[in-house]
Amino acid sequence: MFKGRSITLKHLMIDNVKHIGLIFKSDKVVLALVEKLPNICWSEEYGMYHIRNNRTNLRAIFSTFRGEVWINGNYFFENKSGLNPEKPNNIDWYRNRKLKEGYKRCPEEYLDKLELRKYAENTVKTYVHHFETFINYYYHLKPEIITEIEIRNYMQVLTREGRSTSYLNQAVNSIKFYFEVVMGMPNRFYEIERPIQHKQLPKVLSKKEVLSLIDNTNNLKHRCIVSLLYSAGLRRSELLNLKLEDIDSERMLILVKDAKGNKDRMTVLSPTLLKELRTYYKQYRPKVFLFEGPKQKAYTASSVLKLISIAAKRAGIYKKVTPHMLRHSFATHLIEDGIDIRHIQLLLGHSSTKTTEIYTHVAETSFNGIKDLLS
Repeated sequence: MFKGRSITLKHLMIDNVKHIGLIFKSDKVVLALVEKLPNICWSEEYGMYHIRNNRTNLRAIFSTFRGEVWINGNYFFENKSGLNPEKPNNIDWYRNRKLKEGYKRCPEEYLDKLELRKYAENTVKTYVHHFETFINYYYHLKPEIITEIEIRNYMQVLTREGRSTSYLNQAVNSIKFYFEVVMGMPNRFYEIERPIQHKQLPKVLSKKEVLSLIDNTNNLKHRCIVSLLYSAGLRRSELLNLKLEDIDSERMLILVKDAKGNKDRMTVLSPTLLKELRTYYKQYRPKVFLFEGPKQKAYTASSVLKLISIAAKRAGIYKKVTPHMLRHSFATHLIEDGIDIRHIQLLLGHSSTKTTEIYTHVAETSFNGIKDLLS
């Protein structure tokens, strides 16, 4: 059969015509088969053989290599798994909004892809904003003919404007999404440089500060919100999306649905908090979401930020306190209590323990054994 031989298919755009790129290790058998393909060409620019992208040539590739060479199509065929067959409502606003005259709107096919991939609301907002800013910078050019040179020049303009590393990466991702996902042209980004990401340590509160923050909230509802953010390690968006049925008081667990990366996970439910949640439910009677605003709609992100800011001032905490600091504090305090990092990874919903390991750099236990060099 294959005897370890493989070939990888790639999308290429050459002279504004779609081609199929062929990548393989040096092998006489594979090379001989490649050269049998109709109108096969070599590209010095991309360092690979290529053939025009059409159904006839694609069939020829599979026919030629069948039984001799394994074909890796992971980079060529779009992965349909996990796509949402029903279009979510969060895209409609971008289609129907009114824009100032002459402003270029995000292409319909771009919105379609965001919709099918069921991207989170914040991701959609970020991608649409950055891509529309980009295409309006090159107002007189059609997006599909913009080259790598124009993209690099645009990134240099953003850099000169003093944009943050995060902003620059978001801009790259939005443009990359158009060429790679919408248009199927990954080779556009072989040479686009990304800014170096500065790794900052997470900002955390001490256990004493967290308890003081909780004690200085306005009412029972606010107290439950702050307690839940901290004791379950939730992101603000995850807390706002919680529904009544997501609280499993029998197993003392909380189901977090559609978290970052469209992943579900379970996290812990504090016995102390459960008592307060039961009192809160009797008093406020939420209908759908655990925390609701006016007209039984989900509580707003700005309201959570505001209530934490007010509680922090009352508690005499003068540094800026954010909802995400409570999540950082949750992870750090678990490490300080000796909880295995793999368990913390699962509770936070991290894909890798490498992401979770950042909290070891701020945990007190990491420094307790160091002697005072001045004593």
